[in-house]
Amino acid sequence: MNEDKNFGDQARETANNFSDGAKNSANDFKESWNQTTNHGENKKLLCGILGILFGYLGIHKFILGYTKEGIIQIIVSIVTCGIGGIIGFIEGIIYLTKSDEEFYQTYQVGRKPWF
Repeated sequence: MNEDKNFGDQARETANNFSDGAKNSANDFKESWNQTTNHGENKKLLCGILGILFGYLGIHKFILGYTKEGIIQIIVSIVTCGIGGIIGFIEGIIYLTKSDEEFYQTYQVGRKPWF
C-alpha cells in the first residue's frame, strides 16, 4: 500500500512539474507573439504596402481590424470597376508618410477608419 502511495505522489509531482514547464513555455511564446504582432511599425509598413498594391481589395483595412470598411472597399471597387481602389492607394501612401507613433495612435488606438 505504501508503494502505491509513493508512486501516486511521484506521479502527481511529475505532472505538476510538467504543468509548470508548459505554463512557462506558453507564457514565453505569448510574450514573443505579442511583441511581434502588436508592434505598430510592423502594421504600418504592412498596411501601407498592401494599401498601395492591393488597395482595391481593402486588405489593409482587414489587417487593422476594420472589417466593415474592408467590405465597403471591396464593394466600391467592384461597382466602380476598380477605380475605387484609388482610395486604398492614397491610404497606403498616408500610412507610410505618418510617423510610427502617429500611425499607432491614429489607426490602432484611435480607430480612425478612413484617411
